[in-house]
Amino acid sequence: MNVQMWMKALKVMPHVSKEEWDKLDIVARWLVAVRAAAVVVTPMAAIIAGLMAATQGMFNWWRFLLVLFGLYFAHGTNNLVNDLTDSAHGVDKDNYFRTQYGPQTLEAGLLSKRQFYTYIGVSGAIAAACGVVLILTQGITTPGNPLITLLLMAIGAFFVLFYTYPLKFFALGEISVFLVWGPLMIAGGYYAITGIWSWGAVLASVLWGLAVSVVIFGKHMDKRNEDRAKHIHTLPSLMSEKTSRIIVLVIFALMYILPLVYVFVLPQFFSWLILLVWLTPLLLKKSERDFIWSAFTHPRPTEPPPGTESFWPLWFVGAGMVHTRLYGGVFILAMIIQTALWGVLH
Repeated sequence: MNVQMWMKALKVMPHVSKEEWDKLDIVARWLVAVRAAAVVVTPMAAIIAGLMAATQGMFNWWRFLLVLFGLYFAHGTNNLVNDLTDSAHGVDKDNYFRTQYGPQTLEAGLLSKRQFYTYIGVSGAIAAACGVVLILTQGITTPGNPLITLLLMAIGAFFVLFYTYPLKFFALGEISVFLVWGPLMIAGGYYAITGIWSWGAVLASVLWGLAVSVVIFGKHMDKRNEDRAKHIHTLPSLMSEKTSRIIVLVIFALMYILPLVYVFVLPQFFSWLILLVWLTPLLLKKSERDFIWSAFTHPRPTEPPPGTESFWPLWFVGAGMVHTRLYGGVFILAMIIQTALWGVLH
């Protein structure tokens, strides 16, 4: 077992040679292939959904775990499908951006096409199995209509299969990410756990949807020139870099304004403890704060500044991920504390 590589793959997207790849165990290979460092935003969404259910006294451990693992493997499947689709369309050839920041296992020859299909099949089957169990038991072990759970699963499958093409190609990638990591994962996960559809949960999900949107917006900002050359119409590729940076700064502002609004508008889910997310900038290292502020207030450098070579060319997305990971951690911690104290707070 390559536990050290597991930990590394969960933090960064490591470059791996064919010789190194051949020495990895199946778990390490899967983590590298699905870009596990980026998949971390998905279990955070599932945990938020579970904690929202807990605030209503409707938390169910085994349904929560099915949501957690189902979403995690669905995201992994999506990343594999993305690489397969881009490879089929010739997008990842000629040292395209994707191949610079981590191994595209199909393009790099680390996996044969048959092996790649096996990875997709196994990951997708695990995700689907979790969803099927949730559907078959909805209305039996918990309230709710199994057809609604089936519809939510079908919508998720649509985004897994068609995000890269055609959605991302036609400027729908960013809104798709917002909808998936916001309403679909959190409000949908809340429904799968509790059996209750809540528009309040949909509104509450906006916060995490915005946090993940920063990451995808940053990624598309980093490769806007490469996407233009490949005729991939992400939103940043259709606008100036300055406009994209302003949009991200507005999203950042909303991530700190909305929690205060939610205390009054969504008291069933959020107490004043959610304002602990305001501590996020203070908990960042000074170098991280400076990096994030500089990244989104100044033009992207043409060469990696000293000390950034290890993650270059991930500039905007690197800054976005540093903030989103910590913000998500504080968000979840605040919800755990408020869940533990819910009776006292209410």
